[in-house]
Amino acid sequence: MKIKDHYIAKTILSYTLVVMVVWLSIYSFFNFLSELNSVGTLNYSIFEAIKYILLRIPEVAYDQAPVLILLGCILGIGHLASTGQLLILRVSGLSILKITWITIKNAMAFLIILILIGETFAPVLIQFAENERSRALGQSTISGGQDGFWIRDGDNFINVENNIDGNLFSGITVIEVNKNKEISRLVNSESGIFDGESLSLNETDIFSINRDGNFEQITIKDRNNYNKKVAFDQELISSLEKEPEDLSIITIIKQIRFLKENKLRFGVFQIELYSRLVQPISLIAMILLAMIFIFESNRDITLGRKIFLGVALGLSFELISRLGGAISLSLEFSPFLSSFVPSLLAIIIASSILINKSTN
Repeated sequence: MKIKDHYIAKTILSYTLVVMVVWLSIYSFFNFLSELNSVGTLNYSIFEAIKYILLRIPEVAYDQAPVLILLGCILGIGHLASTGQLLILRVSGLSILKITWITIKNAMAFLIILILIGETFAPVLIQFAENERSRALGQSTISGGQDGFWIRDGDNFINVENNIDGNLFSGITVIEVNKNKEISRLVNSESGIFDGESLSLNETDIFSINRDGNFEQITIKDRNNYNKKVAFDQELISSLEKEPEDLSIITIIKQIRFLKENKLRFGVFQIELYSRLVQPISLIAMILLAMIFIFESNRDITLGRKIFLGVALGLSFELISRLGGAISLSLEFSPFLSSFVPSLLAIIIASSILINKSTN
């Protein structure tokens, strides 16, 4: 029995690898055509463009993992069916449920590998690729990071006009608010250094507001140096200019915790987090839905059409799942339920159909 299992697993993994190579090759080709517009600018050569594209491949593979694995699994099982091997395997004792289980088990193994790569190596490679591309094009990290930001830190509001490199800021304003939601002090500095735990400000003006009844007294102090402890860290600052899909799961969790503690909106990050956590369940649901058509006994439908319908149904489910997150955000519906419930329902329905086919 193990020989049969290994043969099915080998076929599925082979087709999944082929699908991935073809998919990534197409992506790389069109991305290379796009990068050709920048080739010749300063030190940005064809070699630099190829290096940039190759370093981004792990991210693309991770982002498209469920679709690629689904296509690979269904094409692998479809190959066994078209050559008559699937029928022989069923006659020799492998049930529909057993074949489906082998498919899901190997799909999960492949997905776990891609998740590990996508959550560990991919973010580092992307950052390195972007830095190398900017360097070759003469776009230094300083010129590329001039955007400022607003951030809430407990009862304080901090505005940075220019984020030079994630450590060096200019045009810093700290607004301190008391328990009565009134501004108690305003700290302004031309520049400062962020060490991950505090802001070390230079040439600082401190405006203190003292209230006595209907009167307000403002006192001004000048300091050469002023140190301000903050709750955010370097990783949070670095992630401010990135979209949620570009962050790792650990960074997203930190973002959600920070935003929640500071009573800021974090729905977009929650949706991204749940969509990643539900990936294994969604893939199982897509495979089960596709397998229904593979084992369909209607002889009026060709095998190619069965495979097409199975893949189309699986991909449609993936699209609906992603739309569910956007809808939950606009309607303020639970992102957890919108992510997990459709997949669980699909698994229950598809499993019931396959069990019925297996017993008939």
